[in-house]
Amino acid sequence: MRTFGVEEEFFIVDPYTGLPVAPPAAARAHLLALSVDGTRTVGEFLACQVESNGPVCTHGGEALASARTYRATLARATLDMGLQAVPLGTPPRFPEPPAVVSPGDRYRAITSLCEGIATEHYLCGLHVHVGIEDTCSGVIALNEIRRWLPVLTACGSNSPYWRGSDTGFASWRNIHYRRWAVQGIPPHFTDELDYERRVRFMLDSDVVLDAGHISWGARLSAHHPTLEVRVADAQLNAANSVLLALIVRSLVDTSLNGVPRTAPLLAEALDLAQWQAAKFGLHGNHLDPLDGTKTSATRMLRSLLDYIQHALKQNGDFEYVSAGLERLMEHGTGADIQRARFHRGGFNAVLDEAAAAIAA
Repeated sequence: MRTFGVEEEFFIVDPYTGLPVAPPAAARAHLLALSVDGTRTVGEFLACQVESNGPVCTHGGEALASARTYRATLARATLDMGLQAVPLGTPPRFPEPPAVVSPGDRYRAITSLCEGIATEHYLCGLHVHVGIEDTCSGVIALNEIRRWLPVLTACGSNSPYWRGSDTGFASWRNIHYRRWAVQGIPPHFTDELDYERRVRFMLDSDVVLDAGHISWGARLSAHHPTLEVRVADAQLNAANSVLLALIVRSLVDTSLNGVPRTAPLLAEALDLAQWQAAKFGLHGNHLDPLDGTKTSATRMLRSLLDYIQHALKQNGDFEYVSAGLERLMEHGTGADIQRARFHRGGFNAVLDEAAAAIAA
C-alpha cells in the first residue's frame, strides 16, 4: 500500500491566561527533544508552536496509535512546565505585541520580508504527506487532488476565533493564509516540465525564499518523494487527523489508478470554493468537485466517498473513513465544537476542550 505520514502543529499556551507563550529556552529544548514511537518534535515558525513529525505509515491504525501516544506525551510534558499544548488552527486570543519568531536564519529572512504577516502568523495546521513514485506521478495526482482541496478544508475547519472574536469563518487560518505571496489552490500543470518551470520561476523571484515558502494547499515535497496536502487546520483529536490523512491517501491512489479524468475546473471556481469551505465548514452551499455545480455539504461528502471508495476498500480504510465522515456531519467539525463550547463557557471552555482532546 501507498505510505503516508502526518505532521501536526500545536500551540503552547499559558493555562491561566489562555494566551500563546514562548516557553523558556530550557523548556523549549526539552520539548524539541521529545521523540515517541517514531514521532519526533520540531520547532515551528513561532516560538509558541511545536510540530510533530509522525512516522511513515502504511495502516491507519499505526498512524492513530502513534498520534495518540505523542499527543499524550506532549500534554504531560507541557503540563509539567506549567503550560498547555492545544490543537487549534488559531488561538482564540493572543498578545498584542508582535509574536516571537523562532530562531534561525530562514525564519529571520521571512520575517524581514513579510513582517506584518509573519508576526501575526498564529496558525497551526495538519500536513499530510503521501508517497509518490516520481515527479511525473506527483503532478498527475496534484492536478486531480486540487479539485478536492475545498472539501478537505471544510472537513478540517478548526479556527473560528481570532483576537477574541468570532470571525464568522469556520477556518480563519485558511483566510489568513491568502495574504502570502503563493497560496491557495495550485494551478493545473500541463506536465512535469510545466510544474518545474513554474516552480523555478517563483524561486527566481524576490518574494519566494525557498520551496517551503510556496504555500499552495497541495504541493510536491522538494526533499522527499511525497505529495503534501496542507489545507486542514490542526485537529482537535487524533482520530480526525488520521481520517483526513486516509482520505488524502485514497485521493492520490484514485488519481493514479486509471480513473477517467474529468476536465479541470476553472481556477476561479476552485478559488471561490476554497473561500466557501473556509467560510461555512460543513454548512451552507459548496461546489461539487466533479462537475462544478452548486451542492450541499452532505452531497459533497457523498461525492468524495463515491470517488475514493475503491481505493479505501483496497487499503482496508472504508469503514473508518465512512464512519469518520458520518461523525463529522453528526457532531460537527472542530469549528462547530469550539463554538458550542464557547457558548457554554467562553474561551476558557474552548481551551479546556482543546487541552482535554490532546490528552485523550
